[in-house]
Amino acid sequence: MRKHQQGFTLIELMIVVAIVGILAAIAYPAYRDQVRKSYRADCAGALTSLANAMERYRTTNNTYTGATVANLMPSTTCPIDGGGPATYNLQITAQDATTYTLQAAIIGGGPMAGDACGNLTLNNRGVKGVSGTRSVQDCW
Repeated sequence: MRKHQQGFTLIELMIVVAIVGILAAIAYPAYRDQVRKSYRADCAGALTSLANAMERYRTTNNTYTGATVANLMPSTTCPIDGGGPATYNLQITAQDATTYTLQAAIIGGGPMAGDACGNLTLNNRGVKGVSGTRSVQDCW
């Protein structure tokens, strides 16, 4: 009596490994883009919150001068709540009595390194900007 052996041949196993490799090569970059998009959206919200805090500061002090991120926000990095890796540094890059520009600068070596949107900016008029190669509509 001859026993019938069950199992996979090496060829079948190599085909499965190749298919999984192809799927991973396609899926991983898409996954990374979605993660970056969520980090960017979180920080865009933090910039908007910082802009609101700047307006409250001006209402109280009749000037933007003297406002700092540390005084207005619970954290100087995104995400504000600390839930996850630090992705951006929040900064007030220019200010005087009547104008300001806020910036979310990418933290080098973090999950946003190499992001095509680059740094995000928002000024006192609500004008949004990016320093990267993608458009403002894509990044905000």
